[in-house]
Amino acid sequence: MPATNKVPGTPPVIGVIGGSGVYEIDGLENTRWEKVTSPFGEPSDELLIGELPSDQGAQKMVFLPRHGRGHRIPPSELNYRANIDCLKRAGVTEIISVSACGSFKENLAPGTFVIADQFIDRTFAREKSFFGTGLVAHVGMGHPVCSRLGDAIEAAIKGLDIPYQRGGTYLTMEGPQFSTLAESELYRSWNCDVIGMTNMPEAKLSREAEMCYATVAMVTDFDCWHPDHDHVTVDAIIGVLMANADNARALVKAVTPSLSGRAETCSAGCHTALDNAIITQLGARDAKLIKKLSAVAGRALGS
Repeated sequence: MPATNKVPGTPPVIGVIGGSGVYEIDGLENTRWEKVTSPFGEPSDELLIGELPSDQGAQKMVFLPRHGRGHRIPPSELNYRANIDCLKRAGVTEIISVSACGSFKENLAPGTFVIADQFIDRTFAREKSFFGTGLVAHVGMGHPVCSRLGDAIEAAIKGLDIPYQRGGTYLTMEGPQFSTLAESELYRSWNCDVIGMTNMPEAKLSREAEMCYATVAMVTDFDCWHPDHDHVTVDAIIGVLMANADNARALVKAVTPSLSGRAETCSAGCHTALDNAIITQLGARDAKLIKKLSAVAGRALGS
């Protein structure tokens, strides 16, 4: 069971979900790989826990390779619930999700970072909630990312040589296949900005677990709608991927100082998202499910 804080969401612990190389940050100290177990099954990998020095002292960081080291697990087979549960058990209070994506807009060229603020969830084969029969909850998702965390990411990226867009709609597809041309044109007609396979149900589960969540979608290519799509070479894509990984590490390092030393709960309400979400009456709640939710919902359930 996680320690109970007087102020929800404190002390700040920054979690990063991304590719295997995102955690290779200069200056990260006292690192160790730690296996964290979850009642929801196996997470993608062990957690890399370390500290990044800041003016407020050493900031605890927790990294999770989303697909496992070596990219072993496809998007549809990720255990999203175990991943988020393990991060919560490690004390994480805010999650920066870093993921590759395709672009639906001419102005969002490969190498652009999109700080998305909306999602369209087109996945269908994934467990999307920690709650269920015996304990029902409905969290708000009108604003699915943490605006405070997004502000901090934007402020940090302005100091780096990275093209970016603040705001945008990320369409999450099931995968693992890419879109058909008809699908790509449909999503463009919906005014989506980028497409990927991983940010849902990550964002939904993070909200249920009362953690701040923000996504940095790194454009690697134009989706198949683009007339030059078939002319993209493997070498070009690899080059963009490597540059994006370098920029992602720089961004995580740059944003950390502004997230350190927070003594108050999130002003966007992320750390108290369950206050008015649990609808099952006390006498009807399933004791086994309450125990299973000891990490993600322990504060709200008093467990």
